[in-house]
Amino acid sequence: MTLSAYGQNMTEMKTPKNAKEKFAEFITKKKFYTENYSPNISDEKLRPILTEKINDVAKDFKQISESENPTDKKYQEAIRIGLLKFNETELGFDSEDRERILLYFQEIMDIVALQSSDGQLNNFYYGFDPNELTKKIKPCDNIIYKTRSKISVLSKSLFPFAKALNIQSS
Repeated sequence: MTLSAYGQNMTEMKTPKNAKEKFAEFITKKKFYTENYSPNISDEKLRPILTEKINDVAKDFKQISESENPTDKKYQEAIRIGLLKFNETELGFDSEDRERILLYFQEIMDIVALQSSDGQLNNFYYGFDPNELTKKIKPCDNIIYKTRSKISVLSKSLFPFAKALNIQSS
């Protein structure tokens, strides 16, 4: 079923039967400890803060899943709001912590079988959505640039990001 709100299509989702139990398991499990090749958290003081924030996201997802009409857009809005809680500058976590946060977001998404964050997880991790960039690349639409050790080719559609990475065109 496709619904329209604010000019965007929404897909109504059916909540899996075991979602309530999966949310309870997720919320009660210890987070940001060494597990499955993921390192421990960068700063012990962050563990309770990040755990509370990711559990809040799970609770928001649980509330949507128990509503009359859960949709992908409602879950994606919960992701947007949830990611805003993880201000890297304010909290001071590192890239490995950021990766762990995203793994927990993906775990929450899996509970309700949400297929896409609509690029938000990529935006959080990379600062942009690489999937959007690849849609804009045209053949032979490249810029040659050089770094200290090599000469490379950069798509013109990626050029704005090159400036952020201090890549000079030539």
